[in-house]
Amino acid sequence: MHTLTRTTTTEMEVTSIRLERELKDKLKELSGNVGYQALIRDILWNYVQQKSGDYKSQYSSEDIRASFAATAQKEERCVLSGQIIRPQESMLLGLTTTGDLVPLRTESLPMA
Repeated sequence: MHTLTRTTTTEMEVTSIRLERELKDKLKELSGNVGYQALIRDILWNYVQQKSGDYKSQYSSEDIRASFAATAQKEERCVLSGQIIRPQESMLLGLTTTGDLVPLRTESLPMA
């Protein structure tokens, strides 16, 4: 997941949120050198974009190193096009240059 720079931290509003210690520890573990607060902001922005219809891809086809066929088990959103992938629909899983596996619609990658 790429951290998106939207505003400087000095321009952000301070908000308090209560998290279970286990959740906070997992977020810290997953965030690596980005920091768990930046990860939480990325997660929240992704959610807002998906729910509001303002989806903006953080990936391009150049970010995909490899892909393989898969079947969606739940609703997913293609990281390149933003289009929905429905449960039991054929899809691709793309391996990004940063090592993430991301959902892709089968027509979202150019054919080699």
